[in-house]
Amino acid sequence: MSKTVILSPQNIQFEVQDGQTVLEAALNNNIGFPHRCQVGACAACLCRKIEGTVSYHLEPMLTEKEQQQGWIFACQAFAESNLVLTFEE
Repeated sequence: MSKTVILSPQNIQFEVQDGQTVLEAALNNNIGFPHRCQVGACAACLCRKIEGTVSYHLEPMLTEKEQQQGWIFACQAFAESNLVLTFEE
């Protein structure tokens, strides 16, 4: 089952399949998504979740405050619901 991701404010939309990270789905859909290492070390794919829920196999190195503000590592995040994401602070 797939989930829909919307990148705001550009309103770019793509689908994420179960077992696929948000970054993998974006790249597979030819979406320009900032990234480098794809393992959660460089923070290039860091984006903020406006709506929705994500899960991780391994919890990312985010502070409690960053998590409360909605920051996620797209290279490690699995969509558990439809998502609205932004690169803006």
